[in-house]
This record gives sequence, C-alpha cells and structure tokens, in this order.
Amino acid sequence: MHRRTVLQGGLTLVATAIAGSNDSHARQAPVMPDDARFMKLAIEEAAKAEFPFGAVIVKNGEVLARGHNRTRADRDPTAHGEMVAIRAFLSAHGPDMFEGTTLYTSGEPCCMCMGAILWCGIGRLVYAAPLQQLSTKVGQIMLSAEDVASKASFVPIEISGPVLSEDALRLFK
Repeated sequence: MHRRTVLQGGLTLVATAIAGSNDSHARQAPVMPDDARFMKLAIEEAAKAEFPFGAVIVKNGEVLARGHNRTRADRDPTAHGEMVAIRAFLSAHGPDMFEGTTLYTSGEPCCMCMGAILWCGIGRLVYAAPLQQLSTKVGQIMLSAEDVASKASFVPIEISGPVLSEDALRLFK
C-alpha cells in the first residue's frame, strides 16, 4: 500500500464522515491490563518529536512499529506519529499483517490519521490525550476518532481511551 493510497483513502473517509451514513462497527472498548505499558512506549516516541505525538503498533504483545511526528524534519505535513508508524509497519510487514493489531497513540488521532487507521484495518485504537484536551495545546480539526469511525461501516474497530493522558499532555511546553 502506497502513501498516496492511504492519503486518498483518508480523504475519502473524512468526506464520508462529514456526509455519510451512521452504520458503524466502531465501539468504545474497555482499557486492557497491558494498555498502560504500551502507551508509555507511545509517549516515549512522542518525547522524541518536534510536536509531541508518538505511536506504536502492537500485535500479540510485540511492538512491530514505532513512529513520532516528523512533519518538519520530513517537510511533510502528513508525517504525524500514527502515519509514520503505519508507514514503518508497511515497510517491515506489508498490508496483510494489520489484522489483530492495536495502535497506541499519545493523542487522539486527527481525522487524517484515523482514516488511515481504518483503511489499514487496524482492529483496535488506544489513545492517551483526548481531542478536547489536545485542542487547548495545539490546533486540531475537531472531528473525534469515534466520529470518523462511526462513518466507516465497512471496518470494525475498538477504541479505548484516554490512557495516561496527563503523561502525554506534560510533553507540551
């Protein structure tokens, strides 16, 4: 899967989220025992970033990809932590390995990142800082991950959070 495909899919999903149906396979899920451990890794990634956003992709208890915001370093406004982790996962494992993965992110994903998460078929999302809190630190498009997922009736996803939100928010200075 190429970056253009992910981006086009994300844009299509955002347009659908704004105008589309309400048949959703998204559901709020409880926080699991290992979520704090993996969230700490996502927050560690965020601490490396120019804008403090980081993500890890986990399958069967193993971290398979990491990423942190690289928008300035890469001169790419789409290089959010989630997108960098997804691209790293694709390079290492290919698109067929997303089934059964969980993406942990230091902040609730923006609509672009959430679209990519859905298009990849990542089955579970866990976030630290919720969108409402992030919007007090940095500009946000106020379309929640659940709002985007609620318009994606073609893919099931579980969403959990917030987990360790204060730890993630401390990175904003």
